[in-house]
Amino acid sequence: MTAGPPDRLEPVPRTQRGLTRRGVVRGAGAVAFVGLSAAALKLPFFSVDGVTVESKECIGPDLSDTQKQVIVSNWPAYIDPRRKPTSTVSVFQDRTGITVDYTDDVNDNNDFYAKVKNQLGACQPVDRDIMVLTDWMAARMIDLGWIAQLDTTKIPNVIDNIIDPLRDRQWDPDFERHVPWQSGLTGIAYNSEAVDEVGSFEELLTRSDLKGGISLLTEMRDTMGFMLKVTGADPSKFTEDQWGAALDKLQEVVDSGQVRAFTGNEYIQDLAAGNIVACEAWSGDVIQAQFDNPAIKFVAPEEGLMLWSDNMLVPNLAEHTANAEQWMNYYYEPETAAKLAAWVNYICPVKGAKEEMEKIDPSLVDNQLIFPDDETLSVTMDFMPLTEAQITQYEGEFADVTGG
Repeated sequence: MTAGPPDRLEPVPRTQRGLTRRGVVRGAGAVAFVGLSAAALKLPFFSVDGVTVESKECIGPDLSDTQKQVIVSNWPAYIDPRRKPTSTVSVFQDRTGITVDYTDDVNDNNDFYAKVKNQLGACQPVDRDIMVLTDWMAARMIDLGWIAQLDTTKIPNVIDNIIDPLRDRQWDPDFERHVPWQSGLTGIAYNSEAVDEVGSFEELLTRSDLKGGISLLTEMRDTMGFMLKVTGADPSKFTEDQWGAALDKLQEVVDSGQVRAFTGNEYIQDLAAGNIVACEAWSGDVIQAQFDNPAIKFVAPEEGLMLWSDNMLVPNLAEHTANAEQWMNYYYEPETAAKLAAWVNYICPVKGAKEEMEKIDPSLVDNQLIFPDDETLSVTMDFMPLTEAQITQYEGEFADVTGG
């Protein structure tokens, strides 16, 4: 790739970037080979009870006018290099006069939850203005009353520019408490040098030439979203009986020997090395893997695609909410969003960014894993919000099947 002008943010090979966003643990994260017991997985999430608070009664002063700073907690490698004078962070600081205290300390949704649960459950500050967490954890924290309400008049770019599939989320339809940072798709990846295309999740689970050579994700909502779809249910709205049928189907697949392992992000290395030939996969991982191995392909299964986002949330008692809203609004400018997408290679949630990408890196403009077309987005699904009791039950039952 030839060098661009100084302000160009070139996508670079994964080996030059270090860990990607999905290169760290997502959800449960560590590999869970079939045969491990649920206890051996040591999933702390199951024993943690959330304490509900009234968000409107847990409000402190906003010091944004006198303290020009914003404190952000995000995932590693989920932003363009911040020290460059033309980086998105540098431009934000220059334009607004707001200093950004940025930390990449979100390595796992459950671990981060455990880090802040005592303070947020007791209506105490967590010394952050923005936390970036995945849909299901965002929904859980909103349900617990831990997330402050946004002034939507201060984020007009979000309201105007967010892509349609990310609107009307069941757990916060009007963006009063969340704003997507980046999004991604869960589908199927396969090694085209090893097997023919795997066109459906049903094929992944049953095709004889794949037996013992596939992996599924330890992320319950992704894997069970597809299992619900395969068994005829809607992942966005299902009953207890439908959950049970989907779980039974997964148990059958495990018992058949079809699944080599349940994994976090490490499936990409297994796919490249030939340890597996096909798998459930996240779109951003596949883009990065294709730099090194073009034989790795991403497929939208016949059942559809799980669409997820990592979301900006303002915790209760944040001291710089107005500054946080400026940050959110800034990243929904199409030019800024395109700069960010050129680096992180996940789905850009901002309308107009595709046109701006023409000026930054034309090679990415037609990449369906960054700017999926309407046809692709029309078959996306999300997972039903769960109550605290359902979270404990479903995560536990899923671990019983995937771990033993």
